[in-house]
Amino acid sequence: MSKQKAQEYWKKNLRYLTILLSIWFLVSYGCGILFAEPLNSIKMGGFPLGFWFAQQGAIYVFVLLIFIYVHLMNKLDKEFDVDEK
Repeated sequence: MSKQKAQEYWKKNLRYLTILLSIWFLVSYGCGILFAEPLNSIKMGGFPLGFWFAQQGAIYVFVLLIFIYVHLMNKLDKEFDVDEK
């Protein structure tokens, strides 16, 4: 892989990481702490939604983001022809 292609690959990888980690931050910190009071007026499974995000929701979102990252990286690897064949 040429140096220019490697830099483009890394740039896209960092963009994916930035977006996915920002989503995780918004869900874990935003929904679990900052917006907990307004979210607590909504019930999910008998528990306030703010509490649910703080205790379980952020973990579920993080696991989902891991699968999304794997999918995006497999697609990126194929695009740059560095995938495992």
